[in-house]
Amino acid sequence: MSTRPAELGEIKEGSNVVIDGEPCRVVEVERSKPGKHGSAKVRIVAIGIFDGVKRSVVGPSDQYIEVPVIEKRTGQVMSVGETVSVMDSESLEIVEMPLPKDETLRAKLEPGATVEYWRIMNRNMIVQVRGE
Repeated sequence: MSTRPAELGEIKEGSNVVIDGEPCRVVEVERSKPGKHGSAKVRIVAIGIFDGVKRSVVGPSDQYIEVPVIEKRTGQVMSVGETVSVMDSESLEIVEMPLPKDETLRAKLEPGATVEYWRIMNRNMIVQVRGE
């Protein structure tokens, strides 16, 4: 299960949603008052977690939107090249993931380092390098 449904009216800034099949972090939520003939409208602006693209969605507050389920996992860096190979701490499987875009995070990656990575909708990204 990589997503779950939630009502647009429940979404707050800082939470995550799926827009156009892409997991995104919500940066702005605008609510309009209910009109004479309908429910309140909600406008959500979000930025893609993996691609950094700005997306928005507008709909009634009782409309459902998908929310990604984020699995926070740890692992040990095995090798760094075009991609990063990480061995999961629990399952001991080797997971390939792209190099992080953040330069300071990228500089800390070296074989043997312990990292926290997120699995979102069957895609992985390194979030932080844990200090010993």
